[in-house]
Amino acid sequence: MDRNSVLQIIQSDITWDLIIIGGGATGIGAALEAATRGYQTLLLEQSDFTKSTSSKSTKLVHGGVRYLAQGDIKLVREASVERGLLVQNAPHLVKNQAFIIPSYSWWERPWFTVGLKLYDLLAGKLSLGPSVPISAQETIAHLPTIKTHKLRGGVLYHDGQFDDSRLAINVVQTTFEQGGYAVNYMAVTNLLKDENGKLTAVQAYDAENKQPYTIRGKMVLNATGVFTDQILKMDNPENKTSIRPSQGVHLVLDKEFLPGDFALMVPKTDDGRVLFLVPWHGKVIVGTTDTPVTEASLEPQALESEIEFILSTAGRFLTRSPKRADVRSVFAGLRPLAAVNGSAQGTKEVSRSHKIMVAPSGLVSILGGKWTTFRKMAEEAIDQIESVANWPHKPSVTSQLKIHGAANPDPANSLSNYGTDAGHIQALIAEQPELGEYLSQKLGILKAQVIWAVRKEMARNVEDVLARRVRALLLDARESIRLAPATARLMAQELGYSEKWQQQQIEEFTQLAQQYLLK
Repeated sequence: MDRNSVLQIIQSDITWDLIIIGGGATGIGAALEAATRGYQTLLLEQSDFTKSTSSKSTKLVHGGVRYLAQGDIKLVREASVERGLLVQNAPHLVKNQAFIIPSYSWWERPWFTVGLKLYDLLAGKLSLGPSVPISAQETIAHLPTIKTHKLRGGVLYHDGQFDDSRLAINVVQTTFEQGGYAVNYMAVTNLLKDENGKLTAVQAYDAENKQPYTIRGKMVLNATGVFTDQILKMDNPENKTSIRPSQGVHLVLDKEFLPGDFALMVPKTDDGRVLFLVPWHGKVIVGTTDTPVTEASLEPQALESEIEFILSTAGRFLTRSPKRADVRSVFAGLRPLAAVNGSAQGTKEVSRSHKIMVAPSGLVSILGGKWTTFRKMAEEAIDQIESVANWPHKPSVTSQLKIHGAANPDPANSLSNYGTDAGHIQALIAEQPELGEYLSQKLGILKAQVIWAVRKEMARNVEDVLARRVRALLLDARESIRLAPATARLMAQELGYSEKWQQQQIEEFTQLAQQYLLK
């Protein structure tokens, strides 16, 4: 995953079988799928991999209890199967997470037990464990900070949890191992067509080197999520809006609000959604909201109403209500919901299913979907591309493909979520013992992780490292600001950059991180 090597290959003026626009979950999944089928594949991302939606999820790989309640059996079945495959293929990053739905009414426990038994059934042999009703005493033992007044018990069920950006990087690394290529900070600026109106190339701009490129490709896949319409309008300015972005906000609290290993799920909030409180990297993630927005953005901002909603809803179920001062970080992401023509549905009712569109130019676009189903979406997208291009169909192999780093987790190893790469990072420390020092003891981040991110994970700036390679920005925004100077210094030494670059990086990251702080 060396950026300069990829640029040299791009400059060699080859014609790619497939150019993928977008480096979020959908794009990277498609790149891996195409590469494993032997296609010459290049992925172009305008910013960093998962900069937008795909790094701002609730960190759940789940079938979707909410979609079951909406009657979307097909989506739940598909997502439950994909969840099971991910646990098998990336066990260092995707784990079985036990959830509890507390019950305060006599009817809730039997009602949710029946629903969750169906949830288990849909996963079949890939189920992560049976759903069971539990007593009030058991509920309190598992969730010691739960409000006990009128508590009648709960229902325990299982879903998956993961680190979204770390999984994405490992998928990109797997793509390289399979013969594919990807590059970040390369925005597509134009689509080029022949005299018959068929796509033949894309124009792209390398933001890092200030260099334009024309890249030829036989097929182009638009996998840009909430930015799908920008590419569609590049192809045809008359295109109607196809994406309805919806904002989801999360707050991060210290572990004391939910000690232990169990997650809490509130099945129905005032806005008709569900609310999760989930342990993650020694913190607790609380979310999410569902707010329609009119414009797509790389850095959407949480609304005051969303923050207050999450705090007040969580406070109704906890013995100690979280306050603004308790929030370590707040982050917002946009869901790329596929618009339903002529529908006045609220965003929470819009299906998270995906759809694939083919334009007269041959541009294939994939819309909607969710992280959990990224592999299945990619499989269908590449099937469609083969069909449009009249290529012979090659069967998918990704359902059984181990992701880069795949290894059983080791709770005693702080680098466990790097999987097999943990050994390489430890070897790096053996060579340079100073890299074994903590960058942040509070968050358990070592200096070696910065060097690894630059050398092996295409991290190009301080934000790439602290937001997505080690997750500091999401876990504790104030602490991440403190880490910026040391991170910039380590990166500058590795990349041969100047003192001026360091200062600029510190300023830019600090400005960004301020948006993740609750004032």
